[in-house]
Amino acid sequence: MKRRKTVSRTLEFILGIVGSILGIFSGSFLIFLENYGQVHISFLGFVAILASILGIVSSFYLRRNEEAAGIGFLIATMFVIVGADHINVISALFLLSAGILTLFRK
Repeated sequence: MKRRKTVSRTLEFILGIVGSILGIFSGSFLIFLENYGQVHISFLGFVAILASILGIVSSFYLRRNEEAAGIGFLIATMFVIVGADHINVISALFLLSAGILTLFRK
């Protein structure tokens, strides 16, 4: 019987959580800006917050199914970029790196 070496997914977990928290803060900031005259920014803020919640769910799902969590990180990255234009670039980089590491690190 061969022993499979298990890979620690702590780095991906931390990157996913940090990126999601930053995404939630920037989405909340966009919703806050909507009160000062910006018209369609609140919808984009909600999209960024929902994508960040998907990133948090993917972080906790990482221990069970790595492929599904990696795809969840990449989908969250796409929606975070769409949801919050230039404000959410750092959050998107964290989520993208977590998704790529999850999918390609064995």
